[in-house]
Amino acid sequence: MKLRPIRIAITVMVTATLLFGGWFVYRQVALEKPIEKLVADYDGVNDVQLDINQNQVVLNLDLEPNTNIRGLVDYIRTDGKELLNGRTMKLEVKDHSTETLDDFWSNALFTVAEAMETRQYTQIPEKLKEMSEGSIQVDYDIDNENVYVSLSDGEASKYIILPRQPATMGVWPNA
Repeated sequence: MKLRPIRIAITVMVTATLLFGGWFVYRQVALEKPIEKLVADYDGVNDVQLDINQNQVVLNLDLEPNTNIRGLVDYIRTDGKELLNGRTMKLEVKDHSTETLDDFWSNALFTVAEAMETRQYTQIPEKLKEMSEGSIQVDYDIDNENVYVSLSDGEASKYIILPRQPATMGVWPNA
């Protein structure tokens, strides 16, 4: 029996192309495009980019000012439940902030962090409204997993998603 290296190489290349090409097409058509279309159809979403791995879906969002971010999360969790297929969802919102909004958030951060740490979530809207003095529109919402804060000055916006369950620290190895 005589081995023919050219035929073997061609067979390996065709097989690899079909295998990985099929996987790529499946990923695009069956996973990414339906989720992308679902999110893009929500009012206020300008652009969506996905990163899907085995355990998590990361959504990079470009949102218009005054978009209801908690409504978007609920919409994805209910209408996209079968598309997420048990994966956790992480949102990363593109920042369209101005220096005014950044300064406001820098000043409010300690107060918000204190309220989050003590789990007194009702202090967040009170303090933010008090600090804004009407110059910045402050919207806030809460669900079982996150606190959503939206800051807007008319044309620019800043979205902050704060997890309600803080990261837990394990035992120190040298303790």
